[in-house]
Amino acid sequence: MSDELKLGIIGTGQIGKIHLTRYADVPGVRMVAACDLDEPELRRVAEQHGIPAVFTDFRELLARDEVVAVDVCLHNNLHAPVSIAAMEAGKHVYCEKPLAGSYADAARMAATAERTGRMLSMQLFSLFDPPTQAARRLIDAGELGRLYYAKSSFYRRRGRPFVDGYGTSAFVQKAVAAGGALFDMGVYHIAQVLYLLGNPEVLTVSGATHQEVGMYEDRRRQSGYDVEELGLALVRLAGGVTLFVEEAWAIHLGGTDGSKIVGDKGGVTLSPFALHQTVGDMEMDATFDLQAAMKRWESCLPKSAAYQSAQHHWAAALAGQAELLPSAQIGLNTMLISEGVYLSQKLGREVTAEEIRQQSVSTALAV
Repeated sequence: MSDELKLGIIGTGQIGKIHLTRYADVPGVRMVAACDLDEPELRRVAEQHGIPAVFTDFRELLARDEVVAVDVCLHNNLHAPVSIAAMEAGKHVYCEKPLAGSYADAARMAATAERTGRMLSMQLFSLFDPPTQAARRLIDAGELGRLYYAKSSFYRRRGRPFVDGYGTSAFVQKAVAAGGALFDMGVYHIAQVLYLLGNPEVLTVSGATHQEVGMYEDRRRQSGYDVEELGLALVRLAGGVTLFVEEAWAIHLGGTDGSKIVGDKGGVTLSPFALHQTVGDMEMDATFDLQAAMKRWESCLPKSAAYQSAQHHWAAALAGQAELLPSAQIGLNTMLISEGVYLSQKLGREVTAEEIRQQSVSTALAV
């Protein structure tokens, strides 16, 4: 097909494989090139997904004229250098979360996108979840009124990469991953809440990090584990909005009560999804049949096809069929909050957004 989107993927490891599987469900997209340093695995994955061109040097992939956009599926501290090189080579970039390993690097990525006129998007499946879409509709309809408080919350009981039995040690090493639970999982939940709030400006962050739960000693030694398993924050946002963050890879609790958005007319809990209002002077907690609503929207509302998933949306934006959601800008704000938590922990006090920007340094690895 002359109008099909020809994409390339850089990184065919754990995350790259997930992305490739998701692209298979997106009509009008063809993956034509792939790159990874592990050549045997690269060739195996390419054969499995019918990708004709393979490279061990990402620059050779970027030189392919047919590739209009690339999907960057590398470790966090490689996101910025590879994404920037791709945009400077004329490619649009879809990057795995988080945007980069530091706010400074994420800001360079955003600046490069603006300078080159290339689209930059970050993988945020949470923006396309049914609860997020339902909450967006309720907020836009005024059902919550003026928003003033939000909570971003998610726990795993014992789910740290590598030391608890899944993933590689690269996920828990600051030199590669830059952060722990906040960067790995928190980005999804913080970004989801920021999106629903309208991505307001960050003013101040007061935060703390912990690594307290025991682990197998041999795994501790092998992993080089030096990132947080629990991140906490109180964030002041523009417009008088307060955001509370709690994100845990491991914690001795039975579970979280979930992320929430609250306004002066009502509130929503995102999981399990519910609307909380006062109706007829009575407190009401309402549930919804989101599965039926999603099926109806997909069948009856043509624009819904562009919001089925992050990959569907990226393809629709590349094809000019939808306006790209500001996932990169939301990702930049998310990075500001996460890095603010680390700086606040280090200094033992609340920090301003300007302090975070000034003290952020590049953690990008050489490529």
